[in-house]
Amino acid sequence: MQLRARPWSRRDFSAAASAGLMWVATGPARAQAPTFPNRVVRIVPFGAGGGPIDTLARAYADKLAQRWGQAVITDAKPGAAGIIAADFVAKAAPDGHTVMFTLPLTHVNAAILQPKLPYDPVKDFQPLSMLATGGPMLVARANAPYNNVREFVDFAKKQPKGLTYGTWGNGSTAHLFGELLQRQSGANLIHAPYKAEAAVHADLFGEVLDFAWANPSTARAQTQGGRMKVLAIAGQKRVSIMPQVPTFTEQGFTGFDIDSWIGVYAPARTPQPIVDAWVAALRETTAMPDISARLTAFGFEPLGNTPPQFLERYRADYPRMAELIKAAGVTAE
Repeated sequence: MQLRARPWSRRDFSAAASAGLMWVATGPARAQAPTFPNRVVRIVPFGAGGGPIDTLARAYADKLAQRWGQAVITDAKPGAAGIIAADFVAKAAPDGHTVMFTLPLTHVNAAILQPKLPYDPVKDFQPLSMLATGGPMLVARANAPYNNVREFVDFAKKQPKGLTYGTWGNGSTAHLFGELLQRQSGANLIHAPYKAEAAVHADLFGEVLDFAWANPSTARAQTQGGRMKVLAIAGQKRVSIMPQVPTFTEQGFTGFDIDSWIGVYAPARTPQPIVDAWVAALRETTAMPDISARLTAFGFEPLGNTPPQFLERYRADYPRMAELIKAAGVTAE
């Protein structure tokens, strides 16, 4: 497949730097803080149905409602690999009452794959905090005749019709890793995009799919229930909730050591005092023992950084993700 990538220009990086570094401004020049929040606050994840993003967004919403004494709700906007949700937030009023709870899919992957997004992932958003980092797992039904990636590849290469796998969207990190695995192994691995992880696994257990990807918490629950086995985890290291699962790197596969992350964005031009309020609230909420435990349970490493740190990670991830997309041969659909 041909890569259709929109290169990031110096102007884009400059705009991103300006957006992120605005947060560090201090002193009397700051405007008088408007009353915030003064009505219902809306957190917009791009997937519903009990997946990790939806579940964690609800957990943060509960904590923020207690902190602010104001209703905080989640309003999922599924579909189009997160583009619908991102576009909704990009066009929302920049008053802090609507933010996005997302993965790299909407702001890194989509920016590389889609030549004509309805939003600009840099100019239309104010980064608030990267809450946590992690990676997806390669999984199969418990009765699958392989137990690691090498055995899986050997099996897959013997299937004349290929093997079909599911992810939570075209261009998602799981999709990219699936395509990269196909290229490295020479096996015929056929991608089937879904709107939510739960639907992927329903079809995996129903034998519509041959294998799939999962977040670590789902993988652990399904493994403990005797329905699933885990072959490997993408990212830089193993996770504490399933320390027995080796990384792809440990099994001799390259390019799989890119961590995913959970981040929160506000619309661009959100007033600085409101940005400050959000950043403080998100960082303190992430540090709460019960929230940190929930992030860990989903296979993420709690982080809770600042806008400039978020931007720095974004800028580091972008070229690596572009290389991964090129190596995987993924194009927009």
